[in-house]
Amino acid sequence: MSAPLNLSSLPRCARNDEGALPSRLRLKLQRADFALDVDLELPGQGITVLFGVSGSGKTSLLRCVAGLERTPGALVSIAGETWQDDAAGVYRPTWQRSLGYVFQEASLFEHLNVRGNLQFGLKRAKGADSSALSDAIDLLGIVALLERKTSQLSGGERQRVAIARALATQPRLLLLDEPLAALDHARRQDILPWLERLRDELKIPMLYVTHSSDEVARLADTLVVLDEGQVKACGPVDKVLVGLDMPVVLGDDAGALLSARIETRDERWHLARLAFNGGSLWVRDTALPLGRPVRVRVLARDVSIALDKPSHTSIQNLLPCVVQAIGPDAHASQTLIQLLCGESVLLARVTSRAVYELQLTPGLQVWAQVKSVALVE
Repeated sequence: MSAPLNLSSLPRCARNDEGALPSRLRLKLQRADFALDVDLELPGQGITVLFGVSGSGKTSLLRCVAGLERTPGALVSIAGETWQDDAAGVYRPTWQRSLGYVFQEASLFEHLNVRGNLQFGLKRAKGADSSALSDAIDLLGIVALLERKTSQLSGGERQRVAIARALATQPRLLLLDEPLAALDHARRQDILPWLERLRDELKIPMLYVTHSSDEVARLADTLVVLDEGQVKACGPVDKVLVGLDMPVVLGDDAGALLSARIETRDERWHLARLAFNGGSLWVRDTALPLGRPVRVRVLARDVSIALDKPSHTSIQNLLPCVVQAIGPDAHASQTLIQLLCGESVLLARVTSRAVYELQLTPGLQVWAQVKSVALVE
């Protein structure tokens, strides 16, 4: 078996556009059950998702960045502004750090309506102006909620108000600690489009904590995988997800994330064809306009491998690929295969016996049979 793409050796995972300054985090914190020890350089814009199981150190990292945990020897530099550098004797307490913090539960004042909550947050922010609050209200679509009591808001609406309040202070960094964890599935689907809008329209960096692979696929620009306080992988989300060390963490949700666009549609069969750097895929038509960029998720369990181009098959998505690497899965009966399809990488989960019987080796040309494809936005 060949070595997988080495993504975990990329602690400097910044990928900046338009001259945005990166952020640098060097943190150590001893906990009872793990030691947080990270050294990261992160992009100056977009959403960086901190991903891992409960207890992996995600929230601890966020608290250190916010100054809620004092860590000796730390360096916290956000978009060129130093908040902590113990070597240089620099330390800013939380109230002097230009950040917005959104928790799992929206902490709104029950005696104030939505407008009162937003204005209270604005008053406490030095140098903030009302135009920033107006922009946040428009961005999160809450103008119709301004006169409501907080008790009349749904969970998703409360979180949108909490995010708007955080943005009104014009922070240099937005921290979101599992903001959807307390919501049911329907409310999560309500708020995800607004979080996507934040990602696409804001120029400030965001650190987003989750252990949901769905939120990773839908929101992340950069992905940092934590385990017992250590960084296991870091980089652009599409590249990290196809590393052969990551799927063991994701389990059944292991798979590839592709950037595509709506190319054509087949109105007779209610299908749309997506073009990506490796071919095209047919999906159910959801009436998105032609040319629209989309994210596509292809799970490893939905990809099988054939040595010759299949014929007389119900599977509509067949892609010529080359075996890039082969690695073990969580169970000895299964094997993970990295497939290079044009310029894109897919993952396939097959039995170890199939690898032996098909004599799969790196460099072998094969056909990927994609049984299911999901649009994630």
